[in-house]
Amino acid sequence: MCMALFLAGWNDGSTGPLLPRIQSVYHVGFAVVSLIFVSNCIGFVTAAAANVHLTDRLGLGKVMVLGSVAQCIAYALEAPAPPFPVFVVAYAINGFGIALQDAGANGYVASLADNAETKMGILHAVYGLGALSSPLVATQFSQLHHWSFHYLTSLGVAILDTIAQVVVFRFRDQDECLAEIGQPPSEKAASTNEDNKYKQIFRMRAVHYLAFFILIYVGVEVTIGGWIVTFVIDVRHGGPSSGYISAGFFGGLTLGRVALLWLNKKIGERRVIFLYAFLAIGLELIVWLVPSLIGGAVAVSFVGMLLGPIYPIAMNHSGRILPPWLLTGAIGWIAGFGQAGSAFLPFLTGLLASKEGIKSLQPLLVSMMGLMAFLWALVPNTPRRPD
Repeated sequence: MCMALFLAGWNDGSTGPLLPRIQSVYHVGFAVVSLIFVSNCIGFVTAAAANVHLTDRLGLGKVMVLGSVAQCIAYALEAPAPPFPVFVVAYAINGFGIALQDAGANGYVASLADNAETKMGILHAVYGLGALSSPLVATQFSQLHHWSFHYLTSLGVAILDTIAQVVVFRFRDQDECLAEIGQPPSEKAASTNEDNKYKQIFRMRAVHYLAFFILIYVGVEVTIGGWIVTFVIDVRHGGPSSGYISAGFFGGLTLGRVALLWLNKKIGERRVIFLYAFLAIGLELIVWLVPSLIGGAVAVSFVGMLLGPIYPIAMNHSGRILPPWLLTGAIGWIAGFGQAGSAFLPFLTGLLASKEGIKSLQPLLVSMMGLMAFLWALVPNTPRRPD
């Protein structure tokens, strides 16, 4: 599961450093290049909607391999720098694969009986590790003639992921995997056919609040990672090494998911998210209002550190308030729908930048972080009922 999340992080961290090069190669502006995010969004939402059906029909192990193979196909299409429409379609295939694996990984780890909170933190720290590593590679490729060969490195990581999913899970379903580690299968509702699962999941308000909260969170995270390089180059006049600022953000994200575990427990996971959100808003205001390249880079790294723990906390909270027999399907929807935020907000950023310039990035991020805190206040705090 960590391998799947590493690949997701690798993918999300690659886009920012390559974005200016993609624009110059295909001769497209902010709005048109943002179509890659729209295409990604279509893939994410399609996978989120299909996840319960696919998991019930095929089982967790096969769905994880399906998602990984979809990413291999996408990277193989992107590596030769195809015509822009093909490049855009590849992002939809990639989004479909990421969302299936993200849903499976989060649902599986949330179902673990022992130390699920710590393991969820580790899982998402590995996501951050992937997102930290890829800008270091993508920044180098962005300055080469064969810039798109970066996607060959991504293809290599995706092939390793596919091998890991096949070898470890051996195409088995979740209950078989849990039984192997001595954990009994999850509780079953009286009627858990596929249609009934969909109805039960979509009738729960908590699922929708969590889904929209994750959508805004992931959107903020990927927007910073994806557009901060363009902001630094255009507004703060950074040089070709500006891509490393994206690595600094994801480095902070990785560190926060491990180093702040103690603070989450001390303050309480529900309250600490408000603290992280308001501190991140303050730091984002520094990036916006203080015209310092170095100061902005440091602030962006600390924003990453504060945002880091939020996603695993939300997934752990889902495990506490949602019925166990619906947990994997519900988290699949929350994670898949939430991943659409990694397409929606970056696309919105591109539209605003085409009209107002990339300087509009910071006010958008500040407002979205405020909305994120508001949505978290709506998420119920009560444990799930026995029925």
